[in-house]
Amino acid sequence: MEDYLAHSAKMEYPAQTYLAHIQGVDMRAVQYAKDVEQHAKYLKNELHDIVHDAVCLHDLGKLETENQMVLRGHGHDQRHLPINHVDAGSAALVKNGYGYAALAVYSHHKGLPNMQAESMRETAIFRDEHIKVRQHTDSVLSDLLQCHQSVFLTETCKEEQPYPGEISVFIRMVLSCLADADHTDTAVTYGKAVESELPALRAEERLAALDQYVSKLEGDDERNRLRREMYLVCRNARINSDFSSCDSPVGSGKTTAVMAHLLQQAIKRNARHIFVILPYTSIIQQSVDIYRKALLLPGEDPEAVVAELHSRVDFQNYNTRYLTSLWRAPIVVTTAVAFFETLASNRPSALRRFHELPGSVIFIDEAHNALPLKLLPIAWNWMNVLAEEWNCYWTLASGSLVRYWELKPLSQVGMKHPCVEELVYADLQKRLMMYEKGRIRFCFQEKPVTRKKLIEWIHSAPGPRLLIVNTVQSAAVLADDFLKRFGRSHVEHLSTALKAEDRERKIEKIKRRLENRDDTDWVLVATSCVEAGVNFSFRTGFRELSSLLSLLQAAGRVNRHGDCPRAEMWSFTLQEDSMLKENTQLNTSRDVLRDFFLQNKEIVPELSTYAMDEEIVRDDSCLRTIQSLMTQEAAMQFQNVAKEFKVIDSDTVTAVVDESFAKEIAHGKGDWKVLQKKSISIPRNKIKQWNVKEIADDIFQWTLAYDEFWGYMRGVLEQYK
Repeated sequence: MEDYLAHSAKMEYPAQTYLAHIQGVDMRAVQYAKDVEQHAKYLKNELHDIVHDAVCLHDLGKLETENQMVLRGHGHDQRHLPINHVDAGSAALVKNGYGYAALAVYSHHKGLPNMQAESMRETAIFRDEHIKVRQHTDSVLSDLLQCHQSVFLTETCKEEQPYPGEISVFIRMVLSCLADADHTDTAVTYGKAVESELPALRAEERLAALDQYVSKLEGDDERNRLRREMYLVCRNARINSDFSSCDSPVGSGKTTAVMAHLLQQAIKRNARHIFVILPYTSIIQQSVDIYRKALLLPGEDPEAVVAELHSRVDFQNYNTRYLTSLWRAPIVVTTAVAFFETLASNRPSALRRFHELPGSVIFIDEAHNALPLKLLPIAWNWMNVLAEEWNCYWTLASGSLVRYWELKPLSQVGMKHPCVEELVYADLQKRLMMYEKGRIRFCFQEKPVTRKKLIEWIHSAPGPRLLIVNTVQSAAVLADDFLKRFGRSHVEHLSTALKAEDRERKIEKIKRRLENRDDTDWVLVATSCVEAGVNFSFRTGFRELSSLLSLLQAAGRVNRHGDCPRAEMWSFTLQEDSMLKENTQLNTSRDVLRDFFLQNKEIVPELSTYAMDEEIVRDDSCLRTIQSLMTQEAAMQFQNVAKEFKVIDSDTVTAVVDESFAKEIAHGKGDWKVLQKKSISIPRNKIKQWNVKEIADDIFQWTLAYDEFWGYMRGVLEQYK
């Protein structure tokens, strides 16, 4: 008798037996669950029992005769199995009362459902939507279970008990363990992933390495002495709660100081990972470079120790899910978009990362501006659950942190109020803030300006100059205007129109130009991606009117070290222009900031709390969205939460720019680390207009013009011409 198969032969790779797949998934998933249980408040062995039950039967339907025919290459259509292979496993688990395991099996391809609608299906809960499929499954279920037992003897685990904590997070955790193990085993089988032993966190040794790195930093003036004091204060802070805050201005050495604190907490808590979450920009290279220099131990691979995750790259399709970015490194640096949309997701491809989070220490930079205001409360709820039930520790940082969980308009949505302890004591904060006084003079051009007047005005200001606008297209158009009017040497352009590896090179070039005191007559035209996470210091700044929080962040890239007294940071609006695109999501926050200028309010960080209050009061939809998300999360409406929790309110696809790498992807090869460096994100609704070619399931190739100055916007602008 031939062995039952789980996966058919593909290219040079032989078929995988059903037994090998179940064993491989079970080994990984149970280990993932056991690792999680080490940090779970309410669990001993329950999670790995549930995960084991789910793993054993997740592919039960593949034992169907017709499915086996296709897996052996005898079917007419070998792209899809003729019978839903998920239904049998979920049917068997539902029948025996294993609800959590059944839900995980039911969701391990299609994603977690809306539970209100699912519960109304009564006897069809967690089953195929077609009655004929269910009837067929029921008629062969006992035979399938007999076949399964003959291959993989399955012992019945203890009866499932209701989870006493936040059930929605627990359900995501169960699916995460199953999905990651399933996807990993399949990727290894087809040679699309190589499993190697990852370095451990080794927090004590990395803290010693960081101490040594900081001790060698140059400078003995007062500001550098304050930075060293800041480092020691954060390093030696004795925090006993699950939350802390670091309120310190630009240039205070926050990157290394907070990392020292995180390492101390990791030692105390026996943490698995450290996460560094930067605002929703795509520029995280500077922090990654510092951590790789400061935290690496002898003989280690920098990329294995500090993972750099630029984007939300995750793929649900069977043929491309191996390209999903993962959270397995001891230190993960990523964006708020990628991090929080993982927590909100219902998709297995994204949730497969989630089980790595328990037992982690997490640093959220610019915490009150990392997410749109309407998403902060539900994210805050997840953070509290992960702290209370899954041993996560959080440090929230900013130049002037808004304690948004205490905002009066949000009191009606049940915001939790944990103890959030300060890392930096008041006297040190006061001394650090002294360098902020007089560093920036905020100015406002009330009358909208044309493109032509804008570039002439900016060119007349002391350089080097920074111009930040609200959309990728506006940045490209204005950079083109500067280039045509003043020449290539007088302008640089930086936005997410450039692929990550080109952004990295561009950042290094900008730094070199800024270091050259004789090179001042030029402008950087950029989007908000430069507002945080980059050590730039321009002489004069211009910011298209946005939010107060964005303006304060952008000001941190101007006169950063206080070398020029009262450097200017201008806010302005643009006249309507067919080539410029408006970001309508900013309407309310833009109006609030405009009113501050017209009322002659002093633009200071302390105004941030009032600004957030105003945005909630003025935008009725904000509070409605908050209440809707909180209600739907409580009701386990997983699909709805994932759909509504969008940090960037646009549907995008991944497009590979590099032609040779696109060919690798088309042939089922490639690696997610390379993908994020050689790809761009573009609006899905532009696929046809921009002639983007699909090379794999939901992965595309950019076919229009691209260069290192404009990025993909070169091809877009050429279309206008």
